[in-house]
Amino acid sequence: MAATYILRCADGTYYVGSTRDLTPRMEAHHSGLGSVYTGKRLPVELVWVHEFDRLTEAYALERQLHGWSRAKKEALIAGRIDLLAGYSRRRRGR
Repeated sequence: MAATYILRCADGTYYVGSTRDLTPRMEAHHSGLGSVYTGKRLPVELVWVHEFDRLTEAYALERQLHGWSRAKKEALIAGRIDLLAGYSRRRRGR
């Protein structure tokens, strides 16, 4: 099953990723081989995950989350869906 996930790194930053199989991907992150970014910020902790039937859906959400502010990601992690709209960037002229 595909998944989009957020890791909290040792330096307090967040890493957003997607994968076809979460278990081996987390093992890779924990061993320092998951990505260059997380490999330099160990240990990492899985703080949020959403599963999908298709990898294309997981990847689409990953791309969307990359554009989110830290505050918006933290609201998602905390399950505060009601706050997400308030953290959306407002368009000019509105």
